[in-house]
Amino acid sequence: MITYNDIYEAARKERYSDQLQPIPKNFIDEVSSYLKDKKAMASKDADEFSDVIIKTKKQLENAITLFKELILRRRKKILDLVLIASETGISKQDFENMLKLEKELFEDMMECIEAADQKLDGGLNGVKEEARNEMVSFKEDVTEFMNIDGERMGPFHKGDIANLPREIVKILIDDGKAVMVE
Repeated sequence: MITYNDIYEAARKERYSDQLQPIPKNFIDEVSSYLKDKKAMASKDADEFSDVIIKTKKQLENAITLFKELILRRRKKILDLVLIASETGISKQDFENMLKLEKELFEDMMECIEAADQKLDGGLNGVKEEARNEMVSFKEDVTEFMNIDGERMGPFHKGDIANLPREIVKILIDDGKAVMVE
């Protein structure tokens, strides 16, 4: 069972270190249990001015604040690691000190940066990103249909304007059911 001092120590270590500090893999679950217990104790129908209840409420507030600070500092460090990894290609530093959800955050951020780098490289090489959708105006009523991804589209009525995927626009125009909007 985790205690207030455990949360305090984890936040203190994270605050005074540049490296991501190790915390138990079940830390979030333990903190959750601790907070539930403290909330239950703080909400008992005893005398509201009881020293124990006042102390418990204060400890609960402080524990929540410390936990939020801990998570914020860890996220900042993970963002720093993402930036370093994107520049150097080394991405496993401090991986062993990350919680599962932090590893997922790290991987997701790396994917986003890689995608942004590819777009940047394409832009620098003169490759323009083409629009995937185009605007059309319907010349006649069109019943509901499935798009390429199997999602329902429509129905559309004569005179309606819609922003649709390029492949569907081509089919509608070829069938004479819609015209391109400039």
